[in-house]
Amino acid sequence: MNHGNGNGKRVIGLETEYGCLADRDLDLSQVLTEVRNWVFEGGRFGMIDLYEREWDEPAGNGGFLFNGGRLYIDMGHIEYCTPECLNARDAVRYDRAGDRLLQTAVRALGYEGRVFFIRNNIDHHTGATFGCHENFSMDRLAPFSEANILSLLAFLTLRLLYTGAGRVGAAGGRFSVGWPDQEPVFEGFQLSQRADYVQNDFYEWVQHNRAIVNTRDEPLADPLAYRRLHLLHGDTNVFPATTFLKLGTTRLVLDLLEADALPPVVLQDAVSALRRISRQTDPPWRVRDSRGRERDVIDLLDRYRRAAARCFSGRNEETDTLLELWGDTLEGLARGDAGELAGRIDWVGKRELLDAFRREQGLGWNDPWMQSQDLEFHHIDPQRGLGCALADCDGFWATGCIENAMTEPPEGSRAGARSRLMREIEKSGGRYHLDWDRVNFPGGRTFCMKDPFETRADHQETSGSTSFS
Repeated sequence: MNHGNGNGKRVIGLETEYGCLADRDLDLSQVLTEVRNWVFEGGRFGMIDLYEREWDEPAGNGGFLFNGGRLYIDMGHIEYCTPECLNARDAVRYDRAGDRLLQTAVRALGYEGRVFFIRNNIDHHTGATFGCHENFSMDRLAPFSEANILSLLAFLTLRLLYTGAGRVGAAGGRFSVGWPDQEPVFEGFQLSQRADYVQNDFYEWVQHNRAIVNTRDEPLADPLAYRRLHLLHGDTNVFPATTFLKLGTTRLVLDLLEADALPPVVLQDAVSALRRISRQTDPPWRVRDSRGRERDVIDLLDRYRRAAARCFSGRNEETDTLLELWGDTLEGLARGDAGELAGRIDWVGKRELLDAFRREQGLGWNDPWMQSQDLEFHHIDPQRGLGCALADCDGFWATGCIENAMTEPPEGSRAGARSRLMREIEKSGGRYHLDWDRVNFPGGRTFCMKDPFETRADHQETSGSTSFS
């Protein structure tokens, strides 16, 4: 099977760690446990893990969902993973299904108005950060030359200009990673929530040393055929259009890499460029290339867009939609046109909203009230979230589609096979073991799913040696 060469066939997905606020009389850890348990209780939306997983995750900490995704508690946060999706639009839809799932649990448990889940990346009180991880399958034989890797690094740095969720203030205290040139303390609004916490361009272990590109090689598929690009430097987005652009344009750039057609863009210092872009809210944005020359960020991003248009225009409806949206967004940013982008790009809409509030109340950006309003933008409850009210969804992610995505897997990936196997186990009962690429049935039958595009679980059975009955 040819899954590379720029033909756009890859599975993609998101992992979202949710912030959570609860009334003072509630035990937050207990609330998270109740929400997790409600999701899996009686097979409501999925099946709980019966065995300890890798990375010391205990049995019962989470489980797989019938929509093909996964939900669990990770370091004090509810984390929701989408199933393997074949296109960016589905990935957005299944990402939003996580919001709907948590809101449904909050209401069912009687916590409405007392417990709030938030799509953001920072705790303003402690300065801690939590992530939004992106996953893209890649051809194991993709041309990972030095030139292509450095061009990919440059794109992943520069794309912050339209993927940032925006934030008030900056990281500080024990969570601050500092600047190589001792940049003065920042008080104001910046484009990205995660930029202050990124320390390296490339690194493998990510918990205490976050990088733009995570080099850990964990394909969760046949390692002879696939890689998995695992990104954690990006923000958790509120607007569906921002998420669509983030995933979709990154996918196009990976298509260019596999076709060996990336533009030759190399930055002098990607980490410093990431942070400097984040701390500038108006054009022109400039960075230095590997030769020390100043380059315009929008011009560089447009080189990637034009290369993708040359190679992939007309390939399918989603590609053409992305190319048009990408071009319109870059043009709007170049003009500083907040009105056009306020419902499409997170940081633009957030800055306009918060700046109007700040001026009306006579506040400085560093006022604690501004941090409170920052959080209000990220609430997933549509009755409260300021971002939900401002977002331009233009019919892509209608309510009915999201409701369906809470229980049914996407088409075209192994998520459907895993979901069907789970339904069979649910009917038969007994002990089981679930993972992204393997399902163990009661009695010892094992179904391997090393190909993320294989949808026929009945063709993947192998003899199992471990009994789960």
